[in-house]
Amino acid sequence: MYLAKVIGTVVSTSKDMSLSGSKLLIVAKLNEKQEPTGETEIAVDTVGAGNDEIVIVTQNSSARKAATLENSVTDAAIVGIVDTVETKHNW
Repeated sequence: MYLAKVIGTVVSTSKDMSLSGSKLLIVAKLNEKQEPTGETEIAVDTVGAGNDEIVIVTQNSSARKAATLENSVTDAAIVGIVDTVETKHNW
C-alpha cells in the first residue's frame, strides 16, 4: 500500500465490464514527506474519495479484494481516505 493524492478523474464510457459502475481516479504517489514522487496511476475508488484528498492505495490481488472488485481487471484500488499522518522521524 502507499499514500497518494487524488489529482483527477478518468471518464471512460467504453471499458471492461468488470469496471462497470466504478469511479476511476488519477492518483499521484506520495513519499514519506507527503510530497509527490512524480509517479501517477489510475485507481478504482471504493470509498468515495475526491480531488485533492490524501488516500490509501492498494495494488494487485489486494486491490481486487476491495469492495466488489474480486473478479475485476483492476490493478489499483483506493481503500481509505486519510485524516492525518504522523511520523516519528525528524526529516
